[in-house]
Amino acid sequence: MSQNQPTTTGTGTNLAELLDDLDAGVFHQKIGHALSAVATGVVQTGKAGKVTITLDVKQIASSSQVDVSHKLTFVEPTAKGKRSEENTTSTPLYVGKGGKLTLFPENQGKFQFDTQGDAEKAGQNANA
Repeated sequence: MSQNQPTTTGTGTNLAELLDDLDAGVFHQKIGHALSAVATGVVQTGKAGKVTITLDVKQIASSSQVDVSHKLTFVEPTAKGKRSEENTTSTPLYVGKGGKLTLFPENQGKFQFDTQGDAEKAGQNANA
């Protein structure tokens, strides 16, 4: 095994789903907008542009959650120079098996909001 490969097992993080979860899907839209703006500027001017995505990951207290800070920076070439923008937001995520990042825990149990109502329903089903 190469030293550059991660040692985690499992399916890992589904990047397409994760992008939809970051900043409630807004980050995904921002990336699309930035790529389109930069590509248009590159084609119109013949100059190079740049889109940079930075993800910083920090543990939340001593939980199995992390706070992912996602920063999007882009430089769009223009006829007389360049236009740049930087935007940073963050999203708390759960870390599951093999380091899989998800918006919700993988094994979320049933919520017990109305335990009295459940007992009554069980009694009604037994009498039916």
